Amino acid sequence: MALLEVSDLAVRFHTEDGVVHAVEGISYTVEKGRVLGIVGESGSGKTVGSLTLLGLTRSSTTEVEGTALLDGQDLLAMPNDQLRAIRGSDLAMIFQDPLSSLHPFFKIGDQLAEAVRTHHPEVSRAAARDRAIEVLTQVGLPDPRDRLRAYPHEFSGGMRQRVMIAMALINRPRLLIADEPTTALDVTVQAQILELLERLREETGTAVVIITHDLGVVAQMADDIAVMYAGRIVEYASARTIFEQPEHPYTWGLLRSIPRLTAPRDEELVPISGRPPSLINRPSGCHFHPRCPYVREAHTRVDPELVAAEAKPEHLVRCLLPAATRRALWEKLRAGATPEEALGSVPVEEAAGT
Repeated sequence: MALLEVSDLAVRFHTEDGVVHAVEGISYTVEKGRVLGIVGESGSGKTVGSLTLLGLTRSSTTEVEGTALLDGQDLLAMPNDQLRAIRGSDLAMIFQDPLSSLHPFFKIGDQLAEAVRTHHPEVSRAAARDRAIEVLTQVGLPDPRDRLRAYPHEFSGGMRQRVMIAMALINRPRLLIADEPTTALDVTVQAQILELLERLREETGTAVVIITHDLGVVAQMADDIAVMYAGRIVEYASARTIFEQPEHPYTWGLLRSIPRLTAPRDEELVPISGRPPSLINRPSGCHFHPRCPYVREAHTRVDPELVAAEAKPEHLVRCLLPAATRRALWEKLRAGATPEEALGSVPVEEAAGT
């Protein structure tokens, strides 16, 4: 049985300008000790979906549908008091910006101890302080006993990120959500943070959901990957399948935008053309069609379903191009062809999907 099972999650915000369809019908599972990577550009719904699991998007203007079962308990249907008891204990989150997530007026030790005593009021202050020292040591922060007396602004970005990880882990959660845990960190610190998360997962058996726009990050530690675009999952498969045999044009764009060590130094990066769509006035048909190099007229009218790929039933793809066309196009792209060159080598009648 999955530790977390999300089914048909939808999150909509009612605003003066219209309804923002932030998340529309996403489903995924996370088993104990495994890592799910959720990737996509900013505004694709990655963070909103996870914040909703913790009840942090609840308001009179928010509409939430679907279920999110944590060990059989629906997080979306829980009263606030019951969810508050789970949040930070069984289910914890590493927020994207540690400087704004940590309280600037309280010392690190006080904030960590409060996280313990909120969920375990029977624990003494001394014991909570000892647990704070223990977890700071676990995340590799130097001089943890002295650091307890410091304020957040006295730490570097990487050290604050370690404090955020320590705060998320201090109550030994069964599920950890890491939202862009390496954003704005230099590459050396990024590698240290990812190595730390991987080690903690192996030692504690904690399941991890890692949210990022960087496929290079999830390549290092994810078992499965969900690719999101415009509030939807457009491709879902094992990490190996996503990197070796992706079948959605948006995933191809993400992969092609990753810098390659083997490329010439003067080679330009290949961005995805256009901009992410408005989540109030979404495109008709396939939401990716305004930016897709392989779009056909039917794709502007028909909204594709998320269905199993022909080669692997566990590989889900939301695309109207025939499976054979997608595989042929990816082989050309992987060999170094441009999208125009790749499409030109595929029979027109096959690429049209008619």
